[in-house]
Amino acid sequence: MKDMRSFAPNACGRVDRRQILTRAGMGFTGLVLGSMFHRDAAASEQRPWAPPDGKPHFAPKAKSVIWVFLQGGVSHLESFDPKPELNKYAGRTIGETPHAGVLDSPLVKKNVVQFTAAERKLMMNVMPLQVGFKKRGQSGIEISDWWPHLGATVDKLAILRSIWTTDNDHAAQLQFHTGRHIFQGFHPSIGSWVHYGLGSMNENVPKFVVLGPPVPPHLGGMGVSGGHYLGPQHAGVHLSGDPANPLPYASPAEKLAAGEQKSEFEFIDELNRLDADRYPADASIRARIKSYELAFRMQTAIPEVFQFQEEPEHIRKSYGLDQENTKHFGQDLLAARRLVERGVRFVQIFHGYRTDGNGWDAHSELKKNHSKLCGEVDLPLAGLIRDLDQRGLLNETIVVWGTEFGRTPGVEGLREGRDHHPFGFSCWMAGGGLKGGIAHGATDELGFHAVENRHYVTDIHATVLHQMGLDPRRLEMPGHKRLDIDFGEPIREILA
Repeated sequence: MKDMRSFAPNACGRVDRRQILTRAGMGFTGLVLGSMFHRDAAASEQRPWAPPDGKPHFAPKAKSVIWVFLQGGVSHLESFDPKPELNKYAGRTIGETPHAGVLDSPLVKKNVVQFTAAERKLMMNVMPLQVGFKKRGQSGIEISDWWPHLGATVDKLAILRSIWTTDNDHAAQLQFHTGRHIFQGFHPSIGSWVHYGLGSMNENVPKFVVLGPPVPPHLGGMGVSGGHYLGPQHAGVHLSGDPANPLPYASPAEKLAAGEQKSEFEFIDELNRLDADRYPADASIRARIKSYELAFRMQTAIPEVFQFQEEPEHIRKSYGLDQENTKHFGQDLLAARRLVERGVRFVQIFHGYRTDGNGWDAHSELKKNHSKLCGEVDLPLAGLIRDLDQRGLLNETIVVWGTEFGRTPGVEGLREGRDHHPFGFSCWMAGGGLKGGIAHGATDELGFHAVENRHYVTDIHATVLHQMGLDPRRLEMPGHKRLDIDFGEPIREILA
């Protein structure tokens, strides 16, 4: 805060501001806004603009979103898009197959913006599938044997087999969440647009929560959940997945009486408002005031969310909380369900970098990498779908499963890995007025290009916003021109 020291006495008759903030648990400001203050405050200088009124533009089909993102690039070929031609032509070059035309497609150049100066080489030698597939559910959609639990819920899923993006490096994580290549800078994330467009359903919890390992700074960092020019108040609030300490920077100090803490909050609020009066155009001060107020309310509401012992044993087991390899991700998903029950609009969950430094980035030994990580997420994801469904929450909650790109049909190196592949890959969605038991779109016979019902990543954004009752073209900020590709188009074939 500007000129805060002018209000705060220290040991020479002035109150130690840092001590007050520490005792009140005010490190939470960093948790909520972190380094985004400097970036977002500069981007939101003096704008006489009234934000949306918090009401949907039209009747919504969903109230909340659980957005699951697997970091590193999950192979579509070993998950939701089987390509038997890979087994048939394994060991040959792509040019030696009847499908050599994929290399001559204009999409090879048109849809990729190189992240590095050196052009990323295409992997030419066909690699066979590393896992088998089975038809699942009444719909008979094929899903790999690494996803048996999720496969059993396939009749609830809308699988999208024709997603594409333009970043062939891991900053595609930023692109997946904002719709823009990292070379185009930072832009509001999909979670922040939902936050911006819709009002709160519960003033004691944030509208937008983030769980799981953070995205590294060079891949987008906090930008994947940032508000950017919408302002820091629309950024995601990061919570710890540790039930014993879900608010590590906002817990009240030990032996601090509730009345004393309340007085300290009121004192901090008074100082903040003095700053706000002095600098009325500074959006970061207004956001800071809101974050302090929310922090105080969250100190009671959020720890209660993570009291998983309140759940029946069979529910905890369905999320894998009784197994070491599924426990962490299962806790995040169960927390997500408990958060949307309490009125959180958007819960963003990341998986990959907690237990494996490279996440799903299987440049070598794909079978070892994917079988391990699928074992961490398959059971909890199925548990989430079933739990939401049996509670009647799946009807009003959209579940999105995504990753930054797929993996190449060709082998990389000598240790059976696959390289990054932005030309065509798979995601899925469920609930919130979407069809289940459907596989939409297609890649070619090698799984190289999305060729049927192609969808850029913002079509997923547009589908989410549509089901939430929001028209993305009415979600704009004066002075910040958006491109057509930012808005996307709802995937109407999967709307129920």
